[in-house]
Amino acid sequence: MKPFWLDKNLAQLTPAQWEALCDGCGRCCLEKLKNAKTGKVQYTWVACYLLDIETCRCTDYSLRHLLVPDCIELRPDTIARLGWMPRTCAYRLVAENKALPAWHPLVSGDPNSVHSSGISVRNRAISEQLVHPDDLNRYLIKERL
Repeated sequence: MKPFWLDKNLAQLTPAQWEALCDGCGRCCLEKLKNAKTGKVQYTWVACYLLDIETCRCTDYSLRHLLVPDCIELRPDTIARLGWMPRTCAYRLVAENKALPAWHPLVSGDPNSVHSSGISVRNRAISEQLVHPDDLNRYLIKERL
């Protein structure tokens, strides 16, 4: 029997499978800056105030869209339009019919593999509560996510 992410498309996943697909990297919770001229999106090391920097999980997942109005709700029909999603994002990979990487917890069987592989923002991001919005460009991430 194939793993569910190889056997179904995003729209066919159960709610539990959808949630399990998230690797817990926290990258999508980082503040992003969009170049007005080029449209290019650049990530910063500044994270949403709801992101627990140690666990890389939302501290108020059920209310996140209420508390953070610009928090994007990932759905099967929105993934393809979100070109700024990290290249490593499992939702993006499944939508693009690509394999999940070996460090993904569903593949490795280890929920900490996303952290031990250096993919997550664990202990590298800083809460937006500690950064003035005008200073976001000081926290630009140089590598491509």
